[in-house]
Order: sequence, then structure tokens, then C-alpha cells
Amino acid sequence: MEFDFLSPVDNEIIQYIKGLSSQHLGSKVAFHTDKDFPDIDQVKIAIIGVLENRGDVKAFEAVNLNVIRKELYGLFPGNWQSSIADLGDILPGNSLEDTYFALQKVASKLIKKDIIPIIIGGSQDLTYPLYRAYDSMEQMVNLVAIDSKFDFGKQEDGISSNSYLSKIILDEPNNLFNYSNIGYQTYYNSQEEIDLIEKLYFDAYRLGEIATNIGLSEPVLRDADIVSIDLNAVKSSCSGNSINFTPNGFDGKEICSLSRYAGISDKVSSLGLFHHNNNKEESVLIAQIIWYFIEGVNYRSNEYPFGSKENYIKYIVPLETEELIFYKSNKTDRWWIEINIFEGQHNKLKKNTLLPCSHEEYLTACNQEIPERWWKAQRKNSI
Repeated sequence: MEFDFLSPVDNEIIQYIKGLSSQHLGSKVAFHTDKDFPDIDQVKIAIIGVLENRGDVKAFEAVNLNVIRKELYGLFPGNWQSSIADLGDILPGNSLEDTYFALQKVASKLIKKDIIPIIIGGSQDLTYPLYRAYDSMEQMVNLVAIDSKFDFGKQEDGISSNSYLSKIILDEPNNLFNYSNIGYQTYYNSQEEIDLIEKLYFDAYRLGEIATNIGLSEPVLRDADIVSIDLNAVKSSCSGNSINFTPNGFDGKEICSLSRYAGISDKVSSLGLFHHNNNKEESVLIAQIIWYFIEGVNYRSNEYPFGSKENYIKYIVPLETEELIFYKSNKTDRWWIEINIFEGQHNKLKKNTLLPCSHEEYLTACNQEIPERWWKAQRKNSI
């Protein structure tokens, strides 16, 4: 029933696919057409368009994803094993809430089946129904936004692409465990918003930090369930976006690297790309962002959740007030740090879990400094 919300892929795309060689990606994707719907049980990655941008007050054109699809399916795949389907589009509902409902239902159904939805949208407020898709999973959710802004907005403004995060934080049921921002630009965010990120023990990384050392983002994305990419986080000289001109931001290589990090994360179960401006140049970039995400998914190492400890080296770092325990994978050289999770009535029950971290954070601990992400995670768990 959930898939009744999906309309078939435009026949223009189907005709385009027929003109491709058998080596092109388009020839290896199952499509939702007027006559056929893919066998969901055989799918690992599902591409879905959401033709909704009423949440963006600056939007003046209807969302059209045909150029993106042509650019994507005209690429050549890597040595991929994951099966891909294009399930078509969710059309704008009678109200914005109708569109949210449809996206929530479709995404929830796919995630429950262990299928990764790639949502290509209009406005970024569609992140909210993507988050709500996890309501029935009975799990806490980590959201990572690659964005130049935090998108808190004003509570009285209602939900929009500039305020969806406030709705995620305030609405019940509250399943959000952590929010991380990658690439914020200080002059786009008030000091009150920056202080609020700190107060809530969320994580935020400035554009300059990530551009200088993009590896900082890998543990953050490794711990994400949802990754939401605002294409306005890419500078216009790389995206071709002249409508909302952005002089600073990630370049094409950096945004594709971030997308690949998201793909190789064993935990990421949904990806959203938002604020496409219907231009050819940006469509080329979006196609490559999606390509790198799918490439990452095909190189997942299945290290999460934490499996046999035989495949990891354990490091114990004694500090003055704490004893920190790190694990390093023999398979990928990736690092984790142990944190205590308190649960049950009055948080009396304690269990250990692992937080992805970097080698640099291990070295920080060796220098008798507590890694900031570990401290925030512990504080959050003790509240």
C-alpha cells in the first residue's frame, strides 16, 4: 500500500535508458514504469524523487529530476554487487503534510526491509518526514546534515527548509539521539544558534575544519542513521547554482568524498539530497554525489554493530579521572571508543557501546585529554 504513493518514472527517462549501452548504470537499474514495479525483495538501494518544494520560501520553479536521472544513469557503475531500483516519484500532496505522510510511509517501509532509500528532493524540510520514518523502529536516531546552516528557524514560523531541525527536536516522539552538522559557515548562523548546538551536546564542524582535514567527517558519518545534504553547502563555482549564489562551500571533490564516507558507513540507512535548482551543471554534480554514495555502500565492511572482538585490537588509556577504552579494526584500521549507555528506570541499568572515533582522538587521549565527542556522548547519556 505504501508504494501506491509512488508515480512511475517519466517515460522520457525510460526512452533515454533504452538508448544506453548495456554497460551504463541505467541498464543495470530496475525501474518503476507504467507497466511494471520492481521486485522489492531483490533491491538493496532505492532511488526516489520527491517533487515537493513548498517548504522553501525562495523556490519558484517546480521540481524536475529528469536531468539528474539522465546524468546518473549515463554514468558507468563500479564493480558493484548491490541491486538498485528507481521507484519513481512522490508527487506534491494537497498539502505539505500530505507529502510528508507519503514520504514517511514509503521510507519507513524500505528501511524496515533493509533497503537504503536515496531521496532526491526539493526542499530540505523533507528531512523531517525522513526522520519520522524511524518512529516505528523503536530506536534512537543520529542525524547528520551537510549544510552551511543549522536550520533552527523560529518556532512560530512553522516548519520550513530553514526550521525543520527545531521541529525534529521539539516534536514527540523524540527519537533524536544526536545531530551533527558538517560544513556550517559561522556568518550564516546566529551566536544563539551556535550556543544552542553546544548546550544540546550536538556536534558541529565548520567548513574550514572539514576542508582542511576531510577525514574528521568520517567517524561522524560512520555513526549516522540519516544523512541530509543541502546542495547549497556546495560553492556555486562547483555546483553551477547561480540562483542562490554561494561563494564559499565544499567543492565537487569534497562533497563527493563526504558522500562516499556516508556510503561506507555500515549504519547509514537513508540519504537525502535537497535544494536542487533544476540546472544542468548541478545535475551533473548530484549524479556524481549519488554515484559515490552507491560506491561506498558496495564497499561496506560490515563492522557495525560491533562483532567479534577477535578482529579488533583493544587499547586502554588511563587518565586521571577516567579509563578510556579504544578498539582498532584489523580489517579497516578504523577506530571506536567505548561509552557507557544508561537505560531503564532512572537510568540505573548500564551497558557499554561503541562510538566511532579517529586515530587522532586516540592520540588526544594518550596526551591526557578527553576527546570532545566522547565527553558529549557521555553527558547526553547521563541526562
